[in-house]
Amino acid sequence: MSNLYHSEFWIQNTRIAENEPTYFIADIGANHDGDLSRAKDLIWLAKEAGADCAKFQHFLADGIVSDVGFSQMKEQKSHQATWKKSVREVYDQYHTKRNWTEALITTCEEASITFMTTPYDLAAVRLFSSRIPAYKIGSGDITYTQLILEIASQGAPVLLATGASSMHEVIEAVEVTLSKNPSMCLMQCNTNYTGDSKNFEYVNLNVLKTFASRWPGMPLGLSDHTPGHSAVLGAITLGARIIEKHFTDDNSRQGPDHSFALNPETWRAMVLASRELEAALGDGIKRVEANEEDTVVVQRRALRATKDLPMGHMLQDGDFEPLRPCEPDNCLPSQASQIIGKCLQSRILRGEAISWQNLSS
Repeated sequence: MSNLYHSEFWIQNTRIAENEPTYFIADIGANHDGDLSRAKDLIWLAKEAGADCAKFQHFLADGIVSDVGFSQMKEQKSHQATWKKSVREVYDQYHTKRNWTEALITTCEEASITFMTTPYDLAAVRLFSSRIPAYKIGSGDITYTQLILEIASQGAPVLLATGASSMHEVIEAVEVTLSKNPSMCLMQCNTNYTGDSKNFEYVNLNVLKTFASRWPGMPLGLSDHTPGHSAVLGAITLGARIIEKHFTDDNSRQGPDHSFALNPETWRAMVLASRELEAALGDGIKRVEANEEDTVVVQRRALRATKDLPMGHMLQDGDFEPLRPCEPDNCLPSQASQIIGKCLQSRILRGEAISWQNLSS
């Protein structure tokens, strides 16, 4: 543990740390489409697909967007350009209603999946105080210092996304968080929601190495909006231990986040591939692995007699050649110069391996 931040923390019964399995957050977000029954169904589907956490987003349209501000923009930007309604209308239509709270928490408990949310206003932060095991801060609020302070002050671990921000802004947000809370996960993110495959050019996973250098040991993560799970596998390789992706049951549904979300099938494939990757990464210690103990014998070469050699024979160049297999007590090709001049303690037939216990000292 650093003097400033923890190198590990817990989300309910799950330990988040460098040497632990990756924690997967299914961001249901707005994909409930304003329907509580869909929200509850998505919780169960996320659990069945292998998610550790079902996350929602709590905002109120008038508390997150300015209708005037968006109406005065000369042209709509990014993914919002395709929306058929005003930005305010969309946010109002797809927000997670606060009177759903008990039903959502109960459903998560029944499904044995962690409930979490991203609160976008101070009232939402306080509403979920002591109700959730960790808070997620969205990338768009990285400069909303008052919100960050309020979230960090709740005492639960903080997951901070860093999309569309500079390193200077990240450092400031981290310092604000750590001034109140030592348990945080810093998440690389690219906040382009178009689902375009060209976005792989901008996800910039090597930022995780920059974060690790600046804050050694701090838990890292990726909040990802790219298609598939290539970026996720790369992030895990670079040390990310929390992964967040949007989740839906049907990518063809209308709504702001369905098109680029994972569905139960693709989510399950991501988790499976990630678990395979974690197993493949190993512990970094170079050794003969347990499943190589047979092949190390059959693939390595031993020094073997080129002809029948009588007991008492003094070995010389030409008496042996390197051939497979090589049992543990056999002399190795790298030891050829060491056995020249040694006398045999017993007869060796052509093709048999020369062993150290058969040589004079």
